[in-house]
Parts: sequence; structure tokens; C-alpha cells
Amino acid sequence: MRPSHQDSRRYFISAAEQSADLLGAGLIQAVARFDPHTRFVGLAGSAMRAAGCWPIDDLTVHSAMLFGLLGNAARAGRALQRVNRYLERFAFDAAVLIDSPVLHLPLAQRLRARGIPVLYHVAPQLWAWGAHRIHRVRQNVDRMAVLLPFEEPYFRDRGVDATFVGHPLFDRLRAEPVDPADIAALRARGNPVVALLPGSRRHVVQEVLPGQLEVARAIAARFPGAHFAVSVANPQVAPLIETRARSGLSTSLHAGRNGALLSAADLALVASGTATLEVAFYGTPMIVMYNSSPWAYRLFGRWLIGTRHLSLVNILAERAVVPEFMPYYRATEPIAAAALDLLESPARRQELSARLRALITPLARPGASERVAEILLSM
Repeated sequence: MRPSHQDSRRYFISAAEQSADLLGAGLIQAVARFDPHTRFVGLAGSAMRAAGCWPIDDLTVHSAMLFGLLGNAARAGRALQRVNRYLERFAFDAAVLIDSPVLHLPLAQRLRARGIPVLYHVAPQLWAWGAHRIHRVRQNVDRMAVLLPFEEPYFRDRGVDATFVGHPLFDRLRAEPVDPADIAALRARGNPVVALLPGSRRHVVQEVLPGQLEVARAIAARFPGAHFAVSVANPQVAPLIETRARSGLSTSLHAGRNGALLSAADLALVASGTATLEVAFYGTPMIVMYNSSPWAYRLFGRWLIGTRHLSLVNILAERAVVPEFMPYYRATEPIAAAALDLLESPARRQELSARLRALITPLARPGASERVAEILLSM
């Protein structure tokens, strides 16, 4: 680690997934606006490194979802060994752990044992599954910055100092204006336009994209002029998407920003996760799909999951606002039927779009990263 200014604050920060890496980068930039002499060191992806974080290791390129995280246990173990060596050599004013409770709850315990205050950003979804872990959170987390409004009272009622800060995603989306010419260019490719968002992780793309393409073929059979715009969330999954998307359909690949894609789309097929909030921000009617292991769900998931709905938009609404097919599906015919039902009814799409925009409004408070920065600096 490079030497830093003698009087500067030094923070440990950790993100194990691409979405967390983006949140971490926004936080680092916000802290720098308050105090340009702060230094961040930790488990950092490309966005956090670009924002100025000194990396101990990068777990984001190997991130996994649900039970896939077990396959990266060895790499995570080696990263934690390197973290331990840094903790032995350097003093830190506080630590920020972003999401990934399987990794970060044990790490929080190690940090607290060394007297380092812990800020947990993006709460473990104990309200959805694994509520018994609350005692670990209460014992090892000093402050918590939560993204969803109902999470603040949930954790406060259980003895955790939680603060609703809003979702930094919406600050980023507001800062990325959509060019009407890009929307028009996409609309000119076909009618209807259907967006496919298969996820940012390799194993999620492998599980979700084939089903999305099956649904796309059913749509194309009913709407021969349909065009399918596929989001490529990061370079690591680009070759996989390019190979799978060569399916005889009218497709185009779009890397980076999704604003034009979602603004032009009549419907989005989206893998579960934060991407559903991005789709809702643009008011795009959506169907949520996720195809995890059926046997893993039967053995473990059904005993751990405690919510009626699994997609974020339906959890926030506390009802089925959008069709969701998860944690797995046996066939894509019901998904295709739901997609065709929406595409054949402009009035239903318009109604769904209005519901999504109304749902997102309370979350889309400006300045989320700044609020997290203020909490961290106060520690």
C-alpha cells in the first residue's frame, strides 16, 4: 500500500460483486468531496480502483449469486488471508462492507475484533431469508446504510443502528441523460422492441439467457418484426452473450449504459437483482426471470426464504406488480405467454409503466452516496 498523508483518514472497504463495486466507487468519490485527504484500501473492483481505492485483491471478476458463491470459496479465502496481513500492518479508522453477507459478516467479526468500527452498506436481506443471522449483524456491525425504506425500521427494531439512505443507482441514472436519437435508432430496428438483461455474472448469464432467447423466439413467432436488444453488463460476459445471441433472431448487443435500450423497449426480460430497479426507473414493463438449481432450492432455499415474492420490485410493492418466474422455472412457455399478453395490450403496458414509476419515486432520493459518506465520516 502506498504511504498516505500523516493526518489523513484511512478506511478499509470491500466489495465482492460488480454492483457493489459501483456503489463503493460512488462512496469513495463522495467522501473525497468532503475530505480529499482520505485513503481507501480493500477488496476492490475496477470502478473502485478508478475512484482511488488501493486494491488488496479483486473478487468482482469471479462474483457469484446464490449457491454459486461456494465455487469461489478458495479464492475468497486467499483474499481474506491477504486482508488479515494488511490489518496487522496498518491502522484503519473504519471499515465499509458492501453487500455479500456470506463474505462480509465473518469479515465484520474480524474487523470488530481489531477495534475497527464497521459500516455495512446494502443490508443483508434477513427479511427475505436467514433471519437467524440478525445476532451476527447486531454483534459485529456498528452502523448500517440501507437502500430500501422498510429496512430501516426492520433493523432498528432488532437492535441495529440502520439508516435509510436511498439507492445510489438512481443518482448514476439521473447523471446519464438518454439521447433521443439513440432511442429512435433502436425503435427503427423493429416493432416491438424487447430488451434482454441476462445479468452481469457469467453463471447467471448461462442460466438465464437461454430461457430469455426461448421466450424471444416465441415472441418473434407472433411478431415477426420484433427486435431484441441484449444488454452486455460487463466485458467478462460479452463473449458468452455474443455466442448465445447468434440465434437467427433480430438482435443487437449493447454494452454499458441501458438508458436508451430501456427507454426504447416495449418490454424487458430481466434477470433478478438490482437491474429490476433500473428497469423500473425507466418505467419499462418487465418480466423477471431467474433459473437457479431446483435441487438446491428444494434442499435449502425453500426453508430459508421468508418472503412471498422474490423480485425486488414485487417485494417493495408487497404484491405481484410484475410477473416473476424464480427461483427457477421448468419451462418457458408460461413466461412467453406472459410476455405476449403484455405485448398485445398497450393499455396494460402503460398501466404497468405508471405503477413502476410510482414505486421507484420514494427510493430515487438524490444524494445517496453523500449520505453514506456522512455516516462513514462520523465514525
